[in-house]
Amino acid sequence: MNRQAQAAVMFLVGAALLHAGMTDLYLRYVKAGLRPLLLAAGAVLIVSALATAWYEWRRARSHKEAAQEAAQEAVPAAVPETGAEGHVHREPRISWLLVLPLLALILIAPPALGSYSAMRTGTALQQPYGYNKLPKSDPIPLNLVDYAGRAVYDHGRSLAGHQVRIAGFVAVDSAGTPYLVRMALNCCAADAQPVKVALTGKIPPVLRPDGWLQVTGPYTARETHDPVNNGPIPYLRVTEAKPIPTPADPYDETWNN
Repeated sequence: MNRQAQAAVMFLVGAALLHAGMTDLYLRYVKAGLRPLLLAAGAVLIVSALATAWYEWRRARSHKEAAQEAAQEAVPAAVPETGAEGHVHREPRISWLLVLPLLALILIAPPALGSYSAMRTGTALQQPYGYNKLPKSDPIPLNLVDYAGRAVYDHGRSLAGHQVRIAGFVAVDSAGTPYLVRMALNCCAADAQPVKVALTGKIPPVLRPDGWLQVTGPYTARETHDPVNNGPIPYLRVTEAKPIPTPADPYDETWNN
């Protein structure tokens, strides 16, 4: 591609980054703390694209002026019968198809990772360094990753005798076992890994994979292992469940804070 096309592609990439960073769209790709860097990168790309376009315009203008001056000073020469003044090498127009993925990214943003990825990746539950003090409310609102860590590694000692409330998206394995899942994030969606909680009790008769669900119930000592990596998956005995909207930030970052 020529410099003008490169500048156009660079401008579109920068515009896509700014668009994602100024809305919640960027949360589908990177963690929330990277927003300033995303905006800065978009601004740098746009400035670079404009500078490249301006430089190329000036260079083309100077070449044109130099050619006109040379033509005025040169002795007229015989022009070939074909009228050809030289060969001009143009870049193939098909190279502009490189812009289509960028336009698709801007116009049709892909969804966040969901049940398809979760059921093909082993649970990434890690033993926490410690546990925060729980609120005195009942049911206790808990992050899904926090509940899973307390249930597996603390053996539910801080959860016994309490109702807890967690939320996540629904995933169902090949055997029909329902799970509530959050994708834990280190940096970006490329390294997202699932943390799963299996459900038992009063489960809704119809579950829509990737639909978000808020469930309430007591801790249960029941536990299973992920068939993908043999990682521990705790259960929650559901007493109440209701669908909720997809949150603005669908990923979980608490395990690396």
